[in-house]
Amino acid sequence: MGDLDGEQKQLIKKLVNFRMKDGKRTRARAIVSQTFHRPARTERDVIKLMVDAVENIKPICEVVKVGVAGTLYDVPGIVARDRQQTLAIRWIMFVAFKRRISYKISLEKCSFTEILDTYRKRGIAHQRRENLHGLASTNRSFTHFR
Repeated sequence: MGDLDGEQKQLIKKLVNFRMKDGKRTRARAIVSQTFHRPARTERDVIKLMVDAVENIKPICEVVKVGVAGTLYDVPGIVARDRQQTLAIRWIMFVAFKRRISYKISLEKCSFTEILDTYRKRGIAHQRRENLHGLASTNRSFTHFR
């Protein structure tokens, strides 16, 4: 992967780590690079697209279950920046894997399709973010339990 800035390198590294199974990093790196190179006109554009897609579905707030007096409440809170990126990548990978099982297509193609969907602010991963924000908004009256 050519000349990338620090944030893009870190994002690709995280993608590889999420894709890795049983410590097979080389295999995971091959899948990630195929995801980027197959549809790419230029390498730069596709990685920029991935960065924008992750930006589009980063959650701002999330809910945490907190036990108060024997009752569990969904308490909303702000998500740390690192966790935002981790959640976004996890959702994209999870959805790509689900697509693959149902349609029997290659993992690279499914991953890229989901990245494209999240870039265009639609798709299952984007829906997941909206649901999480809705849940946090609904439960904002429990913020004082945090």
